[in-house]
Amino acid sequence: MERSASLPSSPSLPTPGPAEPAPSAESSALSRAERFVWLTARVLEQRRFAYHFLGGGAEAVETALAAYLGTDGGYGHALEPDLRGPASQPLHAVHALRVLDGIGRCGGQRVERLCRYLTSVSTPDGALPACHPSLRGYPAAPWVPAADDARGDLLTTGPVVGLLHRNEVWHAWLFRATDFCWAAVTALGEGGATTRPYEVAAAVAFLDGAPDRARAEAAAERLGRRVREERLIVPPTAPERAEDRPLPPGQGPGDEPQVHDIARTPGSLARRWFTEGEVERSLDVLVAAQQEDGGWPAPRRPWTPGATLEWRSVATVEALLTLRAYGRRI
Repeated sequence: MERSASLPSSPSLPTPGPAEPAPSAESSALSRAERFVWLTARVLEQRRFAYHFLGGGAEAVETALAAYLGTDGGYGHALEPDLRGPASQPLHAVHALRVLDGIGRCGGQRVERLCRYLTSVSTPDGALPACHPSLRGYPAAPWVPAADDARGDLLTTGPVVGLLHRNEVWHAWLFRATDFCWAAVTALGEGGATTRPYEVAAAVAFLDGAPDRARAEAAAERLGRRVREERLIVPPTAPERAEDRPLPPGQGPGDEPQVHDIARTPGSLARRWFTEGEVERSLDVLVAAQQEDGGWPAPRRPWTPGATLEWRSVATVEALLTLRAYGRRI
């Protein structure tokens, strides 16, 4: 008897799972920032986030940072997002040292090689240029100084020297570089130099790490008086949006640093320049700046989408570190 062919059974369709819940308004700043980091950040910022907030290891951060190393011992490859291309630059060194300082690894042969690189690009007085001529031919933000102008700049030298001293790194180049920083900071405090707000931040970065603490405190007190008298840093009067605040003379939108940008931690000498209320309102501004996607805005004016997104990842990690340092719940 002929058997009828049976049709294969239809595969059962998967049962739709529950839709991913939208982040609630009550989600913590940290959880929203974590999502932003995993979605958009460079590997380096992902590793930094994991180290600082998820119990990750320092070795993973070092490995991610090593991808930016050049054969000359310096750092390049857009580690500092406003400078593109592979060429090592002093501003990249600032960024690298901050990362290493944050994980307690600012020392050893890697930093020794970096000091040799810094020696090779420094001016005769030991200062580091903001932009070395090796950047010529590669893209850079429009506000980056011309590569042909390799004059020493406190903006670069101050943070590098301060971080190296903070970590008790000693190198022959540091003696000249330290003398340059003392002279530049003294000129700022006494009104003998035109002051940019971010130059104040660089001076503070040097003073916070300078080994002569009595001299550093005296210099910080003088500089703080000038900052207050000339309103170089304008503390917010309410937790309002940053773009709604009056700007100091000579600054454009996106250029104005906040109290928390100058005094990154409660232990900074610059913290003494501001009242408790001014610090708390500045931190309120920082909290309010977190955007819907969980990230913080770039600290620089946008000039290319890639650099802006990279800066946002850096800014997000830094914002969380600042809030935690001041005891804010994140």
